[in-house]
Amino acid sequence: MSLQHLLKFSQPLNGLLAAAGLIAVAALTTPDLTPGVRTGLTILLVAVWLAYLAQLAETLLVRKARSLRDRKAEIILDGLAVVVPLAALLLAGSRDRSLYCCIWLLKPLRDSNFFRLLGRVVGNEARNLIGVTSIFGIVLFGAALAGYLIERDVQPDRFGSIPQAMWWAVVTLSTTGYGDEIPQSFAGRVLAGLVMMSGIGIFALWAGILATGFYEEVRRQDFVRNWQLVAAVPLFQKLGSGVLVEIVRALRRRVVPAGTVICRKGEAGDQMFFIVEGRVNIAAQTPVELGAGSFFGEMALISGAPRSATVTATTEVSLLSLYAADFQMLSSSNPEIAEIIRNTAIERSGGTLKN
Repeated sequence: MSLQHLLKFSQPLNGLLAAAGLIAVAALTTPDLTPGVRTGLTILLVAVWLAYLAQLAETLLVRKARSLRDRKAEIILDGLAVVVPLAALLLAGSRDRSLYCCIWLLKPLRDSNFFRLLGRVVGNEARNLIGVTSIFGIVLFGAALAGYLIERDVQPDRFGSIPQAMWWAVVTLSTTGYGDEIPQSFAGRVLAGLVMMSGIGIFALWAGILATGFYEEVRRQDFVRNWQLVAAVPLFQKLGSGVLVEIVRALRRRVVPAGTVICRKGEAGDQMFFIVEGRVNIAAQTPVELGAGSFFGEMALISGAPRSATVTATTEVSLLSLYAADFQMLSSSNPEIAEIIRNTAIERSGGTLKN
């Protein structure tokens, strides 16, 4: 077994190590642990640290052929996971040394696509998020100022200064409502109601911006993935980018496990299929097997006739489906594609295959 296989960590193992280490850190803060248990937990932390040291070695040495730009996040996270606990061992007091292992909270970021997606969303929506955050800051300071002016004489111990009133403003604006600081005057309660409603609106804006950003980013990724799939189909490879955009929007991606019946003989058909990867078997009078780049089911869109053969996935198949309504729109805007599909259907209908 190669060094790369010995040092390579799977994502579940990486998460399991982080969880084990953090549980040990939490347990070590319990004051009445026996010396034996404390020693065992310390050994567990050392074992996790050694595992992360091996992972750092894999990142720096085994995968040295990859560019530094591609490995920047991995190097930073793996380095922090090793260097911070080591520095704590050498520099920190004995009581708090294990707490520095909490840096392992960052390890799940290493292999998570979600956090990369979140980073892109925040980057794309940074201007809008900063704008809403500015509004939040203005409302927060304004509420603290108004609360100070209204309540300072009524509750000098709680609203005697703007910094003191700031805590009430944060709790009220976030609609948390701990109840430790409550306006006593009528004007103060009116202010509290206005601040609560403002907080609901501000947090709704934040949520809406992030939701829209996630939707746009996921749709962009789906578009790129579908573009790559469409470009792999020989029928579409000679088309311009403008035409490909229309096709990408019309086609729907679908992955079919091996052995699945994609369509059955005699049933009505409302879509045709393009094979991106894998193979299918068409159970006609003379069985036919089609592979990547082929398409089938076009007669259902052209003539409206029922399926004339059963099609089964021989292997796992990645398909692009084109529905009848989208086919009509595509035919009107791109007659050359429709003509190729019709000619293929005519050739197949002249032989034994009529599906």
